[in-house]
Amino acid sequence: MTRRTLRTIRSPASGRRGARPARRDEGEYREYSTDEPRRGTGYIGDQRGNFILVRALRQVCGLVLLTASFAAAQASPTRIVSLVPALTEALFAMGAGHAVVGVSSFDTYPPDVMSRPKVGGLVDPDLERILTLRPGLVVLYGSQADQIAQLRRAGIEVFASTHGGLRETLSVIRTLGTRVRRPDAAAALVTSIEDRLDDIRRRVAGRDRPSVLLVFGREPGTLRNVYASGGVGFLHDMLEAAGGRNVFADMSRESVQLTSEAILRAAPEVILELTYDDLMTPDTQATEIAVWSRLSSIPAVRAGRVFLLLGHQFVQPGPRVAEATAAIATTLHPGPP
Repeated sequence: MTRRTLRTIRSPASGRRGARPARRDEGEYREYSTDEPRRGTGYIGDQRGNFILVRALRQVCGLVLLTASFAAAQASPTRIVSLVPALTEALFAMGAGHAVVGVSSFDTYPPDVMSRPKVGGLVDPDLERILTLRPGLVVLYGSQADQIAQLRRAGIEVFASTHGGLRETLSVIRTLGTRVRRPDAAAALVTSIEDRLDDIRRRVAGRDRPSVLLVFGREPGTLRNVYASGGVGFLHDMLEAAGGRNVFADMSRESVQLTSEAILRAAPEVILELTYDDLMTPDTQATEIAVWSRLSSIPAVRAGRVFLLLGHQFVQPGPRVAEATAAIATTLHPGPP
């Protein structure tokens, strides 16, 4: 420790040099260290005081910068790229569509997305293309861990979408609305969806609930690689809200791959097949429905209750889930309530 000794002066109280340690207001200085805190000082010339003052200023400046950084991170992004069609639709529905500068290769709704640059999808995202669009926020699937990490390393904010049932779907829309600084619009959107779903539930309440096989994928023209809704997820929730009874409700998975034998054992009273094939025509629809006649012993086939519903809204958990649920309810329960 560096020490300095200042001269002492005669104490007016003692008449002798250094008779006793006098208080500062008695006119005597004492030995001190430059590393020792001095009480009662506010002078710039005091080195310890300088150190404390500088440290305090640094802390204040750091807090200001941290606050500014947090505010910037929470600011409404002016350029958004979305790889999740359902959330692209949600962004437009809550009034943030003007900020969307890039969309996935599978985005088709609303029509405005057709003019936006395409940046790939779930399995083939074009990261280079995304970066050239200079986004402040990228919306993608939670399963795209590599892309999330790369974007964050590049200093770009991400919003990771998660799968779930209808409740989780609406929660994600609310959270996204908060992230893009449109919480009120998102809340209003969610409320309108919930109200429509409640109306559908009331309309089908008390009606017979047929057992339903809800198919969302298979090889065209065959009954190979059939994928159907399990007992969890938004498809299952939509079917239940529409007044149907999922024949695979006991399977705690979002999807199940089925053989013809498994379908025969399930013996559904209704088969609902969902497709988003934009090239599907009335003739091809009839052909695909006829494929099920190969399982003629199934009650749904015998009764002619095999239906094909066409549209992205049936397979994308976005703002049109209530519209899709209403279409399923009308198919299962035609006629007035």
